[in-house]
Amino acid sequence: MTEATLDSVQINFDNEALWLMNIVLALVMFGIALEISLKDFRQLWVNPKPVFVGVASQFLLLPIITFLLVFLLKPYPSVALGMFMVAACPGGNISNYITHLGGGNTALSVCLTAIATLLAIIMTPLNLEFWGSLYGPTSSILNSVAIAPFEMVKLVAFLLGIPLLLGMGLNHWKPLLALRMAKFFKVFSLVFFIFLVFLALFNNIDVFLEYVLYIFWLVLLHNLLAFMGGYGIAKAFNLDTQNTRSITIETGIQNSGLGLLLIFTFFEGLGGMAILAAFWGIWHMVSGLLLATFWNMRPIKDKNLHEEPSL
Repeated sequence: MTEATLDSVQINFDNEALWLMNIVLALVMFGIALEISLKDFRQLWVNPKPVFVGVASQFLLLPIITFLLVFLLKPYPSVALGMFMVAACPGGNISNYITHLGGGNTALSVCLTAIATLLAIIMTPLNLEFWGSLYGPTSSILNSVAIAPFEMVKLVAFLLGIPLLLGMGLNHWKPLLALRMAKFFKVFSLVFFIFLVFLALFNNIDVFLEYVLYIFWLVLLHNLLAFMGGYGIAKAFNLDTQNTRSITIETGIQNSGLGLLLIFTFFEGLGGMAILAAFWGIWHMVSGLLLATFWNMRPIKDKNLHEEPSL
């Protein structure tokens, strides 16, 4: 295995598959948004502290942790840029379910999903450019690609912002229809998206198998530190157990599907980036479910005083 090989390998993903992936990710976000309403944002006004801590954990703390990890381990440049990409993305699309399973504050999780999705339109390109430029090897890749930040903003807005607003709008005007549609959209679109990720890996199985062990340990450590960072910042601000669990999960479950699309669109499937983001997309579901199962077996002693809306 050589650095040159990993940093130069391209993951094969044709234009038709890329467009299909765009549509599926938009459907995933639409399915999530069908269960989000304006009243979910009341968490921001009723108890704003956990919301601000959660947003800071996702968009400030995680990129800092990622930069320090990259600086210490010095992974191959394309892999390091993939780590920055994952850290720049908003929370993943299964975070609400995992939060519910793990006994976290589901209302806070939904609120953070909505806010982070909107903020990601600006923060994802900004964080990728800022942190990637601070590290010499990844800065060289960014300079060679010469991304137009506004083009990335437009794509993220199309993939996240528009489906979120459409889904919330339908929830507001036709709540019963939105609830029925949500069950279908969330299951179908998520399963189909996972299928596309596996398809990308299957079509490049030789590359994946060659580097899987190298990527596995980086993703495991990165994901573990993300969970620990979310847990640590929540405890540092004296948040209760339910809110701490929510912020931990929101920080450790990242929308790597968005990261993959940006990698295929702007970096032509750069090998280290794509393999890392794809493997993160698989692993964070496993680690999130394991953490939620563990927490589900541990009763919460400091039950929140607030009432959670049923979602």
